[in-house]
Amino acid sequence: MKEKRIFDAITDVRDDLIEEAKSSRMNKSRPLWQKVAILAACVVLVVAGILLVPGLTKEDSKIGPLLDVVYPEVYAFDDYETRMAIRDQNPVDDAFIAAVNDFSYRTATLLLSDDGHNKSYSPLSLYYALALAASGAREDTAAELLDVLGVPDNETLMQQCGNLYRLLYHENNIGKLKIANSIWLDHDYRGQPVSFKDAFVKQAAEHFYASSHPVDFAQAETGKQIAAWIAEQTQGTLNPEIETDPEQILAIINTIYFYDQWVDRFAKKDTSEAVFHLVDGSEVKTDFMNQTFSSAGFSRGPNFTRAGLTLKNAAQMVFVLPDQGVSPYDLLASPDLTRLAIEGGDGYNGEVIWKIPKFSFSSVFDLKDTLVSLGVEKAFQQDADFSGITDHIAFISRIRQETHIAIDENGVEASAYTKIDYAGAAQPQGRAEMILDRPFIFAVIGQNGNLLFVGACENPTQ
Repeated sequence: MKEKRIFDAITDVRDDLIEEAKSSRMNKSRPLWQKVAILAACVVLVVAGILLVPGLTKEDSKIGPLLDVVYPEVYAFDDYETRMAIRDQNPVDDAFIAAVNDFSYRTATLLLSDDGHNKSYSPLSLYYALALAASGAREDTAAELLDVLGVPDNETLMQQCGNLYRLLYHENNIGKLKIANSIWLDHDYRGQPVSFKDAFVKQAAEHFYASSHPVDFAQAETGKQIAAWIAEQTQGTLNPEIETDPEQILAIINTIYFYDQWVDRFAKKDTSEAVFHLVDGSEVKTDFMNQTFSSAGFSRGPNFTRAGLTLKNAAQMVFVLPDQGVSPYDLLASPDLTRLAIEGGDGYNGEVIWKIPKFSFSSVFDLKDTLVSLGVEKAFQQDADFSGITDHIAFISRIRQETHIAIDENGVEASAYTKIDYAGAAQPQGRAEMILDRPFIFAVIGQNGNLLFVGACENPTQ
């Protein structure tokens, strides 16, 4: 049997394309939700490998999706009855949520290192991509992947991933969270057919909502097809130029697209220019959003103050401000410290003064070394066992994640949904000044407590 790579990145997303995407979001021809989204983020993870759809010919590869998916039911952001029904129908074990969060903190600690750049990482995107790969792994290869994912077996992993997906998925006039997966299949490798497990593609569609597309990676047109799919899933946030490789036989692409609105919007008239202090002691001027809540929750812990802002679809964005003289990376130095900064500390209620810089930036992560350091070794070796995908020798060669995140004042007026307005709550216990005029940590947390995105902002003007 010939050795073939199973997971390898297709391409990079160029900075000029990201800049073009950012400017295009302001195009007035865009739908209303793209004009008012206060937080937009996307993640693309591209991998390549071996897969074959039996019976296909080169002519077959010109048709549409081999296996498409039907996404979960959508509902209005204030439709609590439907939301609760979906929750009841898709139970997610506390142990699984704990496993996902443990994975999130372990990987975030390794990836959010101090290198002088802004960073945004989506642990949930990486988790789903690895889970999809793990569903086709066997023996020691599967054991290592399941261990880092924190689940006992593939059946549990697939069932819980499917249930969590349906809980998180939403799309309405206020916001959207969509995890999209796709498998791009080339059944021919140097003129030789590649065997393929039909069960893998079917379970990928059922549990991961992964569509499957027959393609020819020797043709440049395939790159255009993949790029168009990415642009569609991310609402044009990314428009990458994909270069295909005739040595490539499978691509698995994972995207996460998220946008939402603050429950309590920031008034644009209150936005003003001020100084942001950089790590090296220099200063930059940037626009800060300003708002004060007379009674709201906040937390204090060793060397930090943390407070959060609620989003209309039940997510929350939290900001962690290190004490003067403390680096964000001191708070991210270990999984336990990272968890403490984002979840822990002593809770208080009192006046919270917000001063948040508007920011918009992109990040790129090569993830192989991170995963190897966490014990995922077999999957990257030539004796890896991915026999749940193919009977050919196959192994992972590279995994890459790219993200973009942006926040601003925009949103709609407060609705009946939970507001960050605690009038009538417990008596104030002090004051938190969330004056984010120096490097800080942020995290977007889903309704189940999952870390959707986590990062550090060192310079909001970059």
